[in-house]
Amino acid sequence: MGVALRDIVAPYKHPAEPQDLTGVASVDAYNALYQFLSIIRQPDGTPLMDKEGRVTSHLSGIFYRTSNFLQQGIQPVWIFDGKPPELKSRTIGERRAVREEAQEKWEQAKREGDTAGAFRYAMASSKLDDEVLQSARRLLDLLGVPVLDAPSEGEAEASNMARTGAARYVASQDYDTLLFGAPLLVRNLTVSGKRRLHGRMVNVQPETVILEEVLSGLGLSREDLIDVSILVGTDFNEGAAGVGAKTALKRVKAGEFEEVISSKLPDFDPEPVRSFFLNPPVSDQYTLEWKKPDHERIIAFLCGDYGFSEERINPILEKISGRGKQRTLDSWF
Repeated sequence: MGVALRDIVAPYKHPAEPQDLTGVASVDAYNALYQFLSIIRQPDGTPLMDKEGRVTSHLSGIFYRTSNFLQQGIQPVWIFDGKPPELKSRTIGERRAVREEAQEKWEQAKREGDTAGAFRYAMASSKLDDEVLQSARRLLDLLGVPVLDAPSEGEAEASNMARTGAARYVASQDYDTLLFGAPLLVRNLTVSGKRRLHGRMVNVQPETVILEEVLSGLGLSREDLIDVSILVGTDFNEGAAGVGAKTALKRVKAGEFEEVISSKLPDFDPEPVRSFFLNPPVSDQYTLEWKKPDHERIIAFLCGDYGFSEERINPILEKISGRGKQRTLDSWF
């Protein structure tokens, strides 16, 4: 997902301290849910499931991560995608094909006893279906967390919230949020402290990326950064063959963007993509309200409906609902 800008953005990523994370965070919901579904799995790649075979990895991720947010003084707002733009149809089709192929390879790896391969292919097979989305929204509502429906791309709406001051930052893994104008991006905020990488677990720390610092350091305008991304390839266009982030940066700074497009993508008009990043469909018509978690209904939902352990869920709810010795939601908000 997203645009491959890591090679040129890496120098401008900074470890995030606790004080960097407090306040309102606009969370790219689809991005976070894909992380939970990909990472929270058994060693052979099987997701967490209840006795009826319903996937619960995302519910585990939402509950524990949101609880952690609240205890750190983070006020999350989860933003769900609306109708995807026509520009994204190619990417959607390609992702569907990748998931289907990964599903087949996962099953084969399990039959062959290839645990590492099974986990890798299982991660790539993750998908958001109606049941996952509806149960996610239900749990967030019970946790008292605001949920917004974006007119189109969730990360565009999340970026708009940060740009207009409704949120302090965007929580996402994707650098696309910078293209949409998010002043501050926080990565690794919706995953656990460890991540499986190349078959082993590695430590992961939240990190901040400041748009102004990136643009200043690279000597680009936001429009230039979008042009760099267009050459690399985005969710809305296929990139120029053989052009990575560093090469794209050099070509754009040399004023050769149109030349690359003409030679490598002669039938492609970059203007609709550029325009979508600069002026995506967003809405300012919302009211944000955080409520205390509904302790009893969360227990009924997670433990009664989905088989979570009440012994593990209850102590955390005690902390975030103000029944324990921790500070209450009123003191956070």
